[in-house]
Parts: sequence; structure tokens; C-alpha cells
Amino acid sequence: MSLNEEISRRRTFAIISHPDAGKTTLTEKLLLYGGAIQLAGSVTSRKQQRAVTSDWMELERQRGISVSSTVLQFEYRDMVVNLLDTPGHKDFSEDTYRVLTAVDSAVMVIDAAKGIEERTKKLFEVCRRRGIPIFTFMNKLDRPARDLLDLLDELERVLGIHAVPMNWPLGTGPDFKGIFDRRQQQVHLFERTKGGAYRAPVTVAGIGDQLVRDALDADTYQLTVDQLEMLDGAGSEFDPATFAAGKQTPVFFGSAVNNFGVQAFLDAFLDNAPPPTARIAGGQTVSPDHDEFTGFVFKIQANMDPRHRDRIAFVRIVSGTFERDMTARIVRTGKIIRLSSTHKLFGRDRETVDRAYPGDVLGVVGHADLRIGDTLAAADAVAGAFDEIPRFSPETFAYLHCVNTERTKQFREGLEQLSQEGVVQMLYRIDATSRVPLLAAVGVLQFDVVRFRLQSEYGVETRLEMASWQHLRWLANPADATALRSATLPSGTSLMVDQHQRPTLLFESNWGLKYFQTQFPAVLLVDVQSDVATAGVH
Repeated sequence: MSLNEEISRRRTFAIISHPDAGKTTLTEKLLLYGGAIQLAGSVTSRKQQRAVTSDWMELERQRGISVSSTVLQFEYRDMVVNLLDTPGHKDFSEDTYRVLTAVDSAVMVIDAAKGIEERTKKLFEVCRRRGIPIFTFMNKLDRPARDLLDLLDELERVLGIHAVPMNWPLGTGPDFKGIFDRRQQQVHLFERTKGGAYRAPVTVAGIGDQLVRDALDADTYQLTVDQLEMLDGAGSEFDPATFAAGKQTPVFFGSAVNNFGVQAFLDAFLDNAPPPTARIAGGQTVSPDHDEFTGFVFKIQANMDPRHRDRIAFVRIVSGTFERDMTARIVRTGKIIRLSSTHKLFGRDRETVDRAYPGDVLGVVGHADLRIGDTLAAADAVAGAFDEIPRFSPETFAYLHCVNTERTKQFREGLEQLSQEGVVQMLYRIDATSRVPLLAAVGVLQFDVVRFRLQSEYGVETRLEMASWQHLRWLANPADATALRSATLPSGTSLMVDQHQRPTLLFESNWGLKYFQTQFPAVLLVDVQSDVATAGVH
């Protein structure tokens, strides 16, 4: 195939949701219908019941939550699908934000009994700012749900986006029997399978067929017919251009756990999701069909394979054709590296990939020089880097101590690796004689991940000491740190440096932050790391 043909058949997207809306379950069922797995994990032994395909880390299996983003690639209908599953818990939101820089569209999963929840709103806003088109999957129709028209109204009212139902459920809760595909004007009646392990048997019919009337009680049938007439009368139709502009979201109803509506959604998604799109690098628009290879690192993960202490950088290909053993330049440093150990990923599993195209995600093993946000380019394909992936200001802080001093080397190596992955940030007091790291994170669960992984991957036992700071700000001008070192800072304010030697200020309260700004009005503070210069403290 030509490069343009390869580009046109690729779809790269992320699934986002509030915790417990069914995001990981939908991910798994898309893999089931896409042919990537044969048996859904929800019916394995009780010991492993919460261990689904996309959750590879042992801590995720123990807690039944996703704490790390996962890349899953599979082929379906001659399309190459790159599915990026993301953590749902707010404590791991930074990982989700980084993943959203690497996708061309997103699927927003909503619990039909709860509607729009706080985490959903925040993730939606991130997608809106990045111009990412959004599909909506109203999940858990097998349980009692809110009024369906109210759910659509809430989507439009709270998120400010026009909602277009692509299908409509036949009943809810125990009466949920199937969906009506508004595009095809067909009813899909489903049969439940034990634990949703296999594809749900489906019967296709017309809305007026006796088969459909027999499947529903009279009230449910009449209500469904009336609602469909109301939708048709409202003239609400899907418009690809409005969707691509982020002003319209196609809405699908279903039950991921029972596989109801999953295949219909997957088919419609592939028909309407955008292929890889152009990106901006140093003011230059880089189209996917650009002759030269370019890409950027949006995630780094260590020890995915417990048999090896390896380090893998997740690279989203932006343009050109990747070929194994090619050389590429790290735009940040100018260093030329050979991309010889490259893999296609499926959760924890990987296989060597010799060729890949825009939209694909490569796992590049080794190369300790690579950082999150780095741009890779063949020759002089781009003059500058792709828009840097921001790091947001942390809100939780704690000192981490190594319990056994004989394991200090492993302690430092593990922390260095985990900070490069973006799991936590590390801060140090300027000129401190003791290099006890202060960990900084968006949420406290990230500290649990660090301690768990230090113990399981590096054999290091640690002790956590929570700190009282609540806010971190970077100095926009690192030179200001010189004056601040000799200045009298407000009570509860500390000057530190992060792992990249960028000067930071920590505050114990919002009042302290505001007071500092009144006392030092010439010192500009920023709360997003991409706004900070790379120079260190002198």
C-alpha cells in the first residue's frame, strides 16, 4: 500500500471517563469484537476477576483500577486501530492528559445512571482545548438509568456540545433488549452471554416487526416508538464537519458488560473517526503524508517486562514511514539515535515491528536520553519540536525515605526511573546537605504506586512522610532564584529545584501563595512546566 493508503486506514483514539463508568470494560469488549482477544477477562477465575487485558501492572490487578495508560493495537475491517486506554482515577490524571496529546479522537464513557460526573467534565475540557473530536458511549443500560432525553439534554447543557443519538435503546435495566440503529433503521436484539464472555448473539429486524413487539412489553415498545418519532422530528442528524470541529458528539447507547451495542458502536466509530491529522512543530505544519519520519514521545514506562530492567518510550508517529534501524534526531538535544529495538504493543505484550505509519504508536526500548515530550525526526524534517506536553502543578507532597541504607543505590535508581516516566516529580532543597527527595504528585495514590514499584521491581522498602505544602509554582525566570535565596520568604514558603534543576516555590496555603505575589510582584510564577525555561539555578 502507498503511504496515503496506510494513513487512511488508521484510527488512533483514547477512552476517557469518570471512575467506574465502565471505561476499561468497554476497552476489553472492543478488543473482543475487534478479534484481538477471544474471551473477555470478566469471566476468568474469581482470583483474577478484576484483571483485565489492558491492566498489566500487578498493583492494578490487586486494586481493580487502571493507574497507567496502555496501548493496544489490533486490526479490524482492514483498519489498524490504536486504542489508548487511560487511568480513570483523578490521582493519575497527568498520564491521561499526556495520552490525549497522542490521539486523533476520544470516546467518552458515561454511566447512564449518573450522567456527567466531575472527572468527565475535566477530561472533556482537555479534549476541547486540544480540538479532539469526541464520541459518547452511554453505558450500563442494563441497569436502571436516568431519563434518556434528560441525559442528552445534560450533555448539551453541561458540556456545551450538540448531542446526536446514533442509536436508541429498547428499554433500560432488566428490560433492556437491544438498540435501534438510526442510520440503518434496524433493530438489534441481543441475547445475554454468561458474564459477557463472548459476543452477544444478535437478531436484526425492523422496528415494526412482530419479533420486536414480542421482545418488549407493550409500554416499553410504545415509549421507544414515541421517542424515536420525537428525535426524528427534532431533525437531529450527524454532521461530519460539525463533529470534526468539536461542536457535535455522536451518542451511542449500550451495555459494555453484556456486549450490547458494542459492535454497532465499533463499526460506526471506524466509519466516522478521523484518520491521523497534521501537527504543529515549531510553527511548521507537519502533515501525515510528509516524506520524512517524525514523531514525539508521550509516555515512558520501565519494567513492563519483569524479566528485564528495560525502559520503553511510547512514540506517536506523526508523519512519514518508520523503518526499523533507521536513524532519527532528538530535536531537543540534536543527538542522532538508531531506532533498532522497536515494538508494536498490546498491553504488556510486544512484538518487533519493522515498519509503521502515522497514527501508530511505537515502543522504543533503551535510549535513556529520551524524555517525555521529545520530538524525533529523520534528518531535518522539522526545525522545532512538536508542542511540548505540559506537566501540571502537583498538589500533594511527601518525603520518601529508604528504610535499608544498603539499598540506597537501588532506591536512587528506581526513583530516577519513575520520575522520568512522569509517575511523580522529585524536588530537592537548594544547597541541602541531605538529598532526601521530596515527591510531588497530583494525587496521593501516585505515592502508593512509587512505593509498590520500588518494592516489587527494585527490592527497596520505603517510608513515606507526608509534607504540609499544597501548591507548587515554577519560576518563569530561573535567574530570580538567585535573589530569592538571600531573601526572607513568607512563612511556609520554600525554594527548591526539581529533578531538571528548575527552581520552584512551595506554599503551604493559597493565602501564602497570594501573599508571596504581593511581596515579590516582579517574580513571575507559572503552574505548567512547559512554560518554564530549561536553565537551572546558578
